[in-house]
Amino acid sequence: MEEQNTMLEYMDEIEKSMKRIGKDDILTGTIISVNDEEIIVNIGYISDGIIGKEELVEGWEYKEGDEISAYVLDPHDQEGNVVLSHKKAEAIVGWDDLEDAFEEKKVTPVKVTEVVKGGVAAVYRNVSCFIPASLLSYRYVEDLSSYLGKNLDVIVEDFDREKKRVVLSRKAIEVVERQDKKVKLMEQLQTGEMRQGMVTKLMKFGAFVDLGGVEGLIHLDDLAWHRVNHPSEVVSEGDSVTVYVANIDKKTGKIGLILKKVDEDPWQGVSDYYAVGDLVEGTVVRLMDFGAFVEIEAGVEGLVHLSEISSERVRKPSDALKVGDQIQAVILKVDEANKKMSLSIKDAVGQASEEFELVQEEQGTTLGDLFGDKFKDFFK
Repeated sequence: MEEQNTMLEYMDEIEKSMKRIGKDDILTGTIISVNDEEIIVNIGYISDGIIGKEELVEGWEYKEGDEISAYVLDPHDQEGNVVLSHKKAEAIVGWDDLEDAFEEKKVTPVKVTEVVKGGVAAVYRNVSCFIPASLLSYRYVEDLSSYLGKNLDVIVEDFDREKKRVVLSRKAIEVVERQDKKVKLMEQLQTGEMRQGMVTKLMKFGAFVDLGGVEGLIHLDDLAWHRVNHPSEVVSEGDSVTVYVANIDKKTGKIGLILKKVDEDPWQGVSDYYAVGDLVEGTVVRLMDFGAFVEIEAGVEGLVHLSEISSERVRKPSDALKVGDQIQAVILKVDEANKKMSLSIKDAVGQASEEFELVQEEQGTTLGDLFGDKFKDFFK
């Protein structure tokens, strides 16, 4: 009799030690078996739990020994099994987590699953969320598909459980990260040093380069020694470049950069090659009210003042010249230190005439060959 009482007490203790479960409960269990049709989960109950493949989360990698959440669909089916759902548990837990993250502004990890109208869809614990294109990054994202499959840390910008709407922002994370990097980088940067960077944006006046947390500007004139009309002639967005740090304004956070190599300055030693009185050939690259700029070699330009275009009166440079014209000119002044050169087209006419007289018998050269038709009105 005592043995029977002892056995009953023992069974009662065992029963009391086992957890009680009910429909709609959310449990945590350990996977003990995985096959194509179902997984078996130890939930610390008298029976193991079964999750059919239709109740699994798509794309989830299930492995023996992993802990997962499980929603109780039926605590006791006809065969005595506990029927569970992983995807329902993940959705419920996910909504709770996201609400908590929204209220406390916690950083939350999500995975981008597809490109949708106006942005991308992302998933957190089987909860579908939306990241607008404007909140995907601190800068404009042209190709949203480049984010497919990526895991991102985000902030919950908007949350409405009833409407099943969750709006996320990766931009908020990046802004904070970049600000931290910017502070550190501004402390480290020194004028004159070389840095690696990536071209992020092209504007008419230059190219912006990300140095790893802070952007600097390469002005149009500092992209190359030769004349550049638009940054796209030299660089493209996404290019990796090596730049010189030209100047730093720590108050405004502005950084000036140079892409062209200092040791390749075409003006270095220019006075050794060009002297006052030399006859040179060049291309008209820019017209101003006061004269025309002529490139005589890559990166070396001279100015033909309005009064030096012709011996005849010229009201404005465009009356006699146009960009792209090939001309001859005489050097009036060379200032290597300040990278300036003065030229005269009208003085070249006399020199060209002398050369013409010397070679016309041999080559049949005419003034038209030397200057074209652009000055025909002035040389009548």
